[in-house]
Amino acid sequence: MPRPTTLAASLAASLAALAACAPVQVRRMDVQEQKDLSGRWNDTDARLVADEMIPDSLGRAWLPAAQQRLGRAPTVVVGGVRNQSLEHLNTDSFVEALQRALINSGRVAFVASKEERSLLREERKDQDENASDATRKSHGEEQGADYVLSGAINAIQDEVEGEKVVFYQINLKLLDVKTNQIVWNGQKQIRKNVVRAPVTW
Repeated sequence: MPRPTTLAASLAASLAALAACAPVQVRRMDVQEQKDLSGRWNDTDARLVADEMIPDSLGRAWLPAAQQRLGRAPTVVVGGVRNQSLEHLNTDSFVEALQRALINSGRVAFVASKEERSLLREERKDQDENASDATRKSHGEEQGADYVLSGAINAIQDEVEGEKVVFYQINLKLLDVKTNQIVWNGQKQIRKNVVRAPVTW
């Protein structure tokens, strides 16, 4: 008669073999379709935040005041959105969604991020040595940002016996580079209730 450990190992191997032979089904999804699998932060959450916070930021008094003072669309740079939760969040895609929505509004201009500016400066250095005079881009002609967009994502999780509630709070700020003034402060909250079915054999 096989030992319990041997039996358990054989059962695990059999289950793994069955899983490997199971067919894989793939369904193309509309990008707007909501699909939550784990309950963690996902693309739907990022879109919901962008859809609410962008109109809020564009509808506040700072924008017409900046347009009147500057005589043009204000220039913004993304300073970064910090992940202060315990989850691994891809904040880059979230920031890109914010940036794209603001640019497409036609009311705000963006300049490259700190990392992107470094790449462009390296390119101009390379052009100094290798590009023709007619096509070389000179230094010192960058567009300076008037405002910096920054923020943070926080999460609180409460869990007991297979059920949990996850609370996300997203805070964004728009900072005046010249005066350090906070001209806009937006907040979006998302709450999720996740229930895991008990494992049955």
